[in-house]
Amino acid sequence: MPSPQPVPRQRPKYYDLNLLHLPMPGLVSIFHRITGVVMFLFLIPAVLFVLQGTLGSEAGFNQWKSIFSQPIVKLIVLGFVWSYLHHLFAGIRYLLLDIHVGVELQPARTSARIVLALGLMATILVGVRIW
Repeated sequence: MPSPQPVPRQRPKYYDLNLLHLPMPGLVSIFHRITGVVMFLFLIPAVLFVLQGTLGSEAGFNQWKSIFSQPIVKLIVLGFVWSYLHHLFAGIRYLLLDIHVGVELQPARTSARIVLALGLMATILVGVRIW
């Protein structure tokens, strides 16, 4: 009678989820996807809800005005602003890549840095304006 073959042990899979090891174009891609989900699930419904409240009456407008004057709400708004702006600039970058502009390695890395910088700078400008 033949002896049974040993069953190989299943080793656990290790996924390195640390985003710091990604190159810049990879970070832009991941952030583009995340910001798209954030905008679809949270930003658009929140904007529609606030718009409904502010356009309903003067009292509703004043209520939302007082809510938006709080610092924590301003930080949340800045997070949404960064999400929108990053998604916008990354989307423009991807449209250019679709028509084969900047597809080579160095221009792709440069455009990724530009997208990250533009998103942060534009968010800082909005932050200065709302504070």
